[in-house]
Amino acid sequence: MTTDTGTPASAEIGPGTGAALLRHTIGALAERAPAVVAAAAEQMRGLRLGLSFNDGSAATLTPRHSRLVVNAGPAQDPDVEVVFDDRAMNLLFDLQCRPVDQVLPGSLDVRGEPERVLAVWRAFTLLSQRASGLRFVQELWEDYRQQSPALWGTDTRTDRGEARTDPPEATGWTALDYLNRHRPAPATQDAADAGIGGRLVIPPRPLWSGHTSTPWWEELPLTDADLVETMRTVRDRVADEMWHLIPDREPRRDLYDLMREYPARQGKGLRPTLTVAACVAFGGSAQEAVRSAAALELFHNGFLVHDDIADESTHRRGLPTLHTAHGAGLAVNVGDGLNLLAIDAVLSNLDTLGLARTLGLIRETLHMCRESFEGQAMELGWIRHREVPVEDEAYFTMSTKKTGWYTCISPCRIGAVCAGVTDPAVLDRFDEAFRLIGIAFQIQDDVLNLIGDEALYGKEAHGDLYEGKRTVMLIHLLRTSPDLWEHEILRQIVVRPRPEQSTASVRVVLEAMHRHGSIDYAIALADDLAARGIDHFERDLAVIPENRGKAVLRQIAHYVTTRPL
Repeated sequence: MTTDTGTPASAEIGPGTGAALLRHTIGALAERAPAVVAAAAEQMRGLRLGLSFNDGSAATLTPRHSRLVVNAGPAQDPDVEVVFDDRAMNLLFDLQCRPVDQVLPGSLDVRGEPERVLAVWRAFTLLSQRASGLRFVQELWEDYRQQSPALWGTDTRTDRGEARTDPPEATGWTALDYLNRHRPAPATQDAADAGIGGRLVIPPRPLWSGHTSTPWWEELPLTDADLVETMRTVRDRVADEMWHLIPDREPRRDLYDLMREYPARQGKGLRPTLTVAACVAFGGSAQEAVRSAAALELFHNGFLVHDDIADESTHRRGLPTLHTAHGAGLAVNVGDGLNLLAIDAVLSNLDTLGLARTLGLIRETLHMCRESFEGQAMELGWIRHREVPVEDEAYFTMSTKKTGWYTCISPCRIGAVCAGVTDPAVLDRFDEAFRLIGIAFQIQDDVLNLIGDEALYGKEAHGDLYEGKRTVMLIHLLRTSPDLWEHEILRQIVVRPRPEQSTASVRVVLEAMHRHGSIDYAIALADDLAARGIDHFERDLAVIPENRGKAVLRQIAHYVTTRPL
């Protein structure tokens, strides 16, 4: 199990140290700029890096598929070792010096075979040049400096600990002086409101398009393309649109107030961001996609209400499910109402997008719903008839139909239609990339249900085992269990209806999954599917020019490969 920074939960890294700064920086990038982490991991593939810092702390950095994992303490048999003194720390994130000038005799001690050292250097060049544009990373490094102001120069806080408003004095740390001179202005509400109109986030420059970044010799104002901030901005704007679409009239208590319960338990904003980014990628404005993104979220929440009833789930995003709190009758009606509002929202695009685009949106929406219903029927049918598929491919088909279309593929296609793209040959270019990415995302969600933190995951821990979900782990377990007696016992447990399940029986299945490597198998399979999806993204979507919208789509594609499990 790993923390949200990719560091094993048992590891201990002292606060305020260079090792802690590394862990927090990698964790922030994995969440906020995953394409950067994936690119750095690709450069370091197969290498183990040991780092020692000027404060006595140490850490190990290891690529794992498209992730970078930070472990506390000195590395065991590292391929490359790097030792930083004070001067080397001063230059680590310095965009004003060429990377080759940062290796100073007697300052930055690097040991290892030349090819491996160069691979590590390329990885850190990617991290340093592209991460420094993120406001969140800037704040991490600024906090690190504040803990030892004498080491770096003048403190930038007043005697009472408040941030100075006057221009900061020179610190003696070139990189920090550069950041101070180009500090982004705080985002105002007016700026945030304006940002949704034609741009994805404020301020406007993306961190990295995926292929190029601002060269070290160009001193442009530092701005961010933080994926978390981008998704939050889009999510909040789309949530406002949803609130306007839900009527404010009677019966409030038993219908319209209940319609707001699941949308209020906000997720990350993946679907709305895909919709808006695809629209912008094809030359549309973000505002043109907001209504359709809101319709997708209404469909999503309606599906969730019905899914929770069918699955007999007890919790959704950390709170009781709607049918648990208010009864199945009211919950079914709320789910129906949300789906009706979603259809109305799609049709209301006639006023703003015109007939052709609205007809395209209707066609995409109907296809999405049909795929989802068919996938739900497959999964419920397996449970109803006490069947467990033998091969992973059956799971892939079900997962793509049930969640892949409305979570990944359809949001992209609908966003493109909002920009005026109705040619099926162009829209189909999204399908294979986001089919593979969607399956990988669902497998990771299934894994998180077994090994993730319930408070972060937002659903009942081990709920999939209680519900008898036919996950990749379960299919692998029954396919590979060599002992016929054990196989029959496991099969009898997993096909039981939920009311007949117990904590003890669920524990038996979970322990067997660990023992037979089913969870590790699923993680590796998800990584492979996501990597194949990204390959298709680059090939199939080459028709889209490199722009802000495509950059965000690429970041989301890489988010699947970098999020910690």
